[in-house]
Amino acid sequence: MILVDTNVFVDVIHNDPVWLNWSLRELMSAKQKNQLVTNFVVYAELHTHNTAGPHIDAFLRKLDVDLRDLTRPAAQLAATAFRRYRERGGNKTGVLPDFFIGAHAQAEGFKLLTRDAGRYKTYFPKIKLICP
Repeated sequence: MILVDTNVFVDVIHNDPVWLNWSLRELMSAKQKNQLVTNFVVYAELHTHNTAGPHIDAFLRKLDVDLRDLTRPAAQLAATAFRRYRERGGNKTGVLPDFFIGAHAQAEGFKLLTRDAGRYKTYFPKIKLICP
């Protein structure tokens, strides 16, 4: 399974001039294999990008994206990784959603489709990333 990060969906929704082709190609490749999943953290983030409303649900249905809950092990892993981030001097407090997304992918053994690999590589090294 391939967990899709918020930025990939946003590229498609907003027709990003730089990333649209890459994001769309990767989404369609995963869709053909019936492997698209995401979680409620991504779902909530999508509603903060001027994309709120019922069309988000229709968009995800059209792509056959399976919306998954976070598990307890994923939540615990996110907390541990975020704590390490802060101990290493990380000062951005608004990055916690990325830790939930990375932990969910790692805990469930999902690949992660993202354009933002840096933090995931550092704090979730077991994830197989699909990134540019």
